[in-house]
Amino acid sequence: MPRSKKSRAPGPRSLRVSAGFKSFVLDQLEELGDVTAKSMFGGVGLYRDGVFFGILARDALFFKTDDRNRPDYVRAGMKSFKPYLDKPGRSATYYAVPLDVMESPTDLAAWARKAIAVAKK
Repeated sequence: MPRSKKSRAPGPRSLRVSAGFKSFVLDQLEELGDVTAKSMFGGVGLYRDGVFFGILARDALFFKTDDRNRPDYVRAGMKSFKPYLDKPGRSATYYAVPLDVMESPTDLAAWARKAIAVAKK
């Protein structure tokens, strides 16, 4: 007897991104020019000129950081990207972007430029 297919809601480990959130972020990043979004492991990677600088996961935006720009995220109380809740410490170089920054295309572009500079190192 054939098995029936069950529809599954995303679990706590799912990195799924809604189409609306993806569209919102790409619209907000329009000032940067050609930003491309590529699906990866259920989430979405953000690239500019082939440079991987951001992640969309669970309808949150994360940018690449290092010692130069990470203090901005820490000051804002943002957390690092942890794709696997049972494996702490992974991808700690990506931090969530504050909502007020995401809501301002000018601010978001400035933060994205810093993330791109970090990713180019």
